[in-house]
Amino acid sequence: MDTAQDLSYFLPGNKNGVLLVHGLTGTPNEMRILANGLHKAGFTVYAVQLAGHCGTEADLCKTTWQDWYKSVQDGADYLAQHVDNVFVAGLSMGALLALQLAADRPEQVKGVGVLAPTFYYDGWSMPFWAKKFFFLLVYFKKLGIFQKVSFIEKPPYGLKDERIRAVVSESMLSGDSGAAGLAGNPFPALAEMQLLAKHVRKQLPKVTSPCLIIHSGNDDIANIETNAKLVEKNVSGTKKLIVLNDSYHLITIDSQRREVINESVSFFNKIAARIKV
Repeated sequence: MDTAQDLSYFLPGNKNGVLLVHGLTGTPNEMRILANGLHKAGFTVYAVQLAGHCGTEADLCKTTWQDWYKSVQDGADYLAQHVDNVFVAGLSMGALLALQLAADRPEQVKGVGVLAPTFYYDGWSMPFWAKKFFFLLVYFKKLGIFQKVSFIEKPPYGLKDERIRAVVSESMLSGDSGAAGLAGNPFPALAEMQLLAKHVRKQLPKVTSPCLIIHSGNDDIANIETNAKLVEKNVSGTKKLIVLNDSYHLITIDSQRREVINESVSFFNKIAARIKV
């Protein structure tokens, strides 16, 4: 068992429910502002905590992407007990897990919020070696080498808003992984992320649910061209791409967080209105 506390949270509302999925080394807190916005608009919201997260790096390294996805599946099952319509929205890696759920459960998932999806770490702040050689992490894991190494994030930490960045970085660097996530991305977890990305890329044509894709045109972690537009090009359902111009990667808490809330509320409400109960 990992040592992490359970930070998932449930906000009861109407019969339309949104499952929120955080990113790699992240926490349900990064979805809190969006959760509150959706809840204020009437939605029932469940923000799930992924297996191995909100504890230590060792906790995270004991898990695989299948464990993280199991958390999402279990979260959808829990939410479905309380609502008639299930929507899912994920940030960064969470967007990939949300897309996988939609691919696996086309009847259940009525719509997907694809927020700053990350298949490739190729944003402008990523070092050259990370952009070019992260694929090797899968082989390192198989060979059991460099398994105690972490990729330490550096400013701007996915945040353009300097005030929020200061708060998040202080919390992250203090070691409180439950509040703001881990400061480092352990190589074994990044290897699992590579495997997840490879798997989900192949699954995108199976996604028939409508997709709201929101990505910053200036994302420091994941380039919009190779990530959001990959989703837009390959999913089979209807899709809407919104490009933000005043945010970096963590769009659920950055400068344009209200725009993310408003677009999500509008998107899910329109789908719910079309569904005959």
